Amino acid sequence: QVQLAESGGGLVQAGGSLTLSCAASGGTFSNYVAGWFRQAPGKEREFIAALRRSGGNPIYADSVKGRFTISRDNAKNTAFLQMNSLNAEDTAAYYCAAALYFTALGSEYPYWGRGTQVTVSS
Repeated sequence: QVQLAESGGGLVQAGGSLTLSCAASGGTFSNYVAGWFRQAPGKEREFIAALRRSGGNPIYADSVKGRFTISRDNAKNTAFLQMNSLNAEDTAAYYCAAALYFTALGSEYPYWGRGTQVTVSS
């Protein structure tokens, strides 16, 4: 019903910022909750943030509160994750996901992008 593709990852220095984009195609993005997850090698997938269909009332993992901001532009079928004050612990593959219901549980998201790598150097 919808395909997702992340972009914007790369190598940044500690303390820097990066904005990831998630382009949705094959469906109306406003029909879906937008979520961001990350996974580092040897670690379990971690919930980062989620945003309701309307774009209001986002939720964040404690590890990124105050540093990351999730947003969406439904007219452009795109979600974003603005990441500030990056540190080495933020190094991971970042995934965009879409769900039909507002949730922080990855297993409840049926649609996923392929991921984009974010590496933070110090």
